[in-house]
Amino acid sequence: MKRRVYFGFLTVALSLYVLAGARVFRLTAAEENDDAYQQIELFSRVLERVRRDYVDGEKLTYRDLVQGALKGMLSTLDPHSEFMDTSKYEDLKQDTEGTYGGVGLQVQSKDGALVVIAPMEDTPAFEAGILPQDRIIKIDGKTTEQMNQGDAVTTLRGESGSKVTLTVQRGSQAEPRDVVLTRAVIRVYSVKDINNRREFPVGDDRIGYVRLTQFAEHTSEELEEALKLLESRGVESLVMDLRGNPGGLLDQAVSVCEKFLDRNQPIVSTEGRNSASNTQRRSFGRGKIRKLPMVILVNGGSASAAEIVSGCLQDLKRAVLVGEQTFGKGSVQSILPLQDGSALRLTTAKYYTPSHRVIHENGLIPDIIVPMTEDEEAAVQLRRIPGGAETMEEALKPFDPARRDVLRELVTGNRDPQLERATDLLKGVNLFSKRTGPGRSASTNAPVRRTD
Repeated sequence: MKRRVYFGFLTVALSLYVLAGARVFRLTAAEENDDAYQQIELFSRVLERVRRDYVDGEKLTYRDLVQGALKGMLSTLDPHSEFMDTSKYEDLKQDTEGTYGGVGLQVQSKDGALVVIAPMEDTPAFEAGILPQDRIIKIDGKTTEQMNQGDAVTTLRGESGSKVTLTVQRGSQAEPRDVVLTRAVIRVYSVKDINNRREFPVGDDRIGYVRLTQFAEHTSEELEEALKLLESRGVESLVMDLRGNPGGLLDQAVSVCEKFLDRNQPIVSTEGRNSASNTQRRSFGRGKIRKLPMVILVNGGSASAAEIVSGCLQDLKRAVLVGEQTFGKGSVQSILPLQDGSALRLTTAKYYTPSHRVIHENGLIPDIIVPMTEDEEAAVQLRRIPGGAETMEEALKPFDPARRDVLRELVTGNRDPQLERATDLLKGVNLFSKRTGPGRSASTNAPVRRTD
């Protein structure tokens, strides 16, 4: 009996030893295959072989080859990471300062194609009628297939007054068409009213409307001015339109949220592989805090900072989201300058809403889903184009004649199902608030919930 137990124990011990040994062997082999020095040696051998044997190798420099390799390496990570040479890094710094020469397009490299997230208001791309989800097939005759986002942005930019030709496809079956754009200095107001101006009227229903076209350097200041004007005119509730807003500066998104939140409420958090990337932004309670009921309009063109604001105010029951699922761009890119004046744009973390929802690749689902047809979305954008009927007719030219008539009717009829639904919701909230009396305030999510 004792011998049987002894041999049984020995068998188990030997089995565990063999399994452990096999695991160590696999780990060791994996580490050897991923040894940094071996891979750097391989890279050096390839570098020298290209310099020696490539047919036009005499035109190459080590700098060209290494920078090309770095661009390739970063582009394999995700659509937002990239190696920026000194010229591209300078372009980025100009963006931060608020002006640059370009066409005003926010683009995304998606499934091997270059897709428009949204055109920026009052820019050549917007006035030419380019729409969210349009695919840019070529830029100046050069295919954009597999072109990363950084290279596309660099190609689209240029000196104000210069021209660039985009080959654009709308929908999978449509014929691509060429659009010639004249680059301009891109500097626009980011907060506008229902009439695409900065007057901010309030009608008899006491519902205010503000549209944020992007989150630029002065968005929070512009919104504060707009809110003060609306308040002076007796506004009782608010529609914030973030449809087609491609995002922008995180600090501005946080500042916008703070206008509607009490002190110390969570706004957004970031989490990454490095603990230094883990942060949480909270409201400081600075300035006047608005308690009015609010609806936020979103769609597939709402991305990045627009999703941060929407997700925060939705999670904290401070606003109702109406529209369609947002784009799903919720990753953090850190800019890491290098010694030679170049830099890395590296995805280092992801954004999370206050309830810890991840935005990236998921987007946000509205509380009230109101789908819109492609024609209805196009009509909303056409209505915003400055210049009146003449400009609109020019923008309608790329569409076939039958569709032109449909769009013209939608534009003149002022049809916007998502805005109509938001307005109806707020009318009900305003009515309920008046009936409950001054002792109770209405929230757009729960009319009897106190917001103070």
